[in-house]
Amino acid sequence: MATLKQIRRRIRSVENTRQITKAMEMVAAAKLRRAQQRAESIRPYTSKMREVLQSLASSASIRTDPLFQVREVAREGWILLASDKGLCGSYNVNVSRELEKRIKGRDSAGVYLIPVGRRINDYFRRRAWEMDGTFRELGDQLDLNLASGLARRAVQLYREGALDRIRVVYTHFISAASRKVVEEQLLPIEPPQGSEGGLEYIFEPSAHAILGALLPRYVEGLVRTALSEALASEHSTRMLAMGNATRNAEDMIRTLTLVGNKLRQAAITKEISEIVGGAEALK
Repeated sequence: MATLKQIRRRIRSVENTRQITKAMEMVAAAKLRRAQQRAESIRPYTSKMREVLQSLASSASIRTDPLFQVREVAREGWILLASDKGLCGSYNVNVSRELEKRIKGRDSAGVYLIPVGRRINDYFRRRAWEMDGTFRELGDQLDLNLASGLARRAVQLYREGALDRIRVVYTHFISAASRKVVEEQLLPIEPPQGSEGGLEYIFEPSAHAILGALLPRYVEGLVRTALSEALASEHSTRMLAMGNATRNAEDMIRTLTLVGNKLRQAAITKEISEIVGGAEALK
């Protein structure tokens, strides 16, 4: 059984841990507010861009750009958005599980991974899947250069025919207490159902010139939205995880304090008994 000195040492250790988890909870909460505001501000822009591009894709006469063309899927690319750090519950595990569920039983030659974040890079590096290790770090705030680089890489791979379809797996932010891992198609850009025979557009100077500039920006907008959602989800998950860790530390401190008090009372009782016994022996 632990001594009173050992119990006190454990209480001090847990108190130090509580201070660290409480500080991490507060930092994550501050980052969450900024990430949530950014994610919510990007959603309307991306929604309108998707509406416009899907409407354009409904016109068969202009659906000539390679980013619109649906091909038979022989090789599929997956962009995975996770975190650089741990201490965020099952956030990283959920992303990797979602992907493994999607590619279960697939030939490794038909799957190409583009993981973003140190944790998921390290996880899939130990697996047999071919992967692009260019985008190792995600950061803790939205990086526009990262979004541009990811979008350019996806467009390049699809235009060159290296990949026949590209999907992105990330955690969609719903609220501070709710998130959901989702999978969305990035390329090709598909027209909405039942959209054949839609509006015809007149382009100046030409459809090819306009779409050539617009489509990569649209893909970048989708990537930027996914990144902002993933970051908000990461910070909310870490805030909740550190909050739970802080409460567990407080529970442990109360339990250890109770045990220490019992040991101290037992020691005092023993000393009193020895004093009384010694006094009785002197009579």
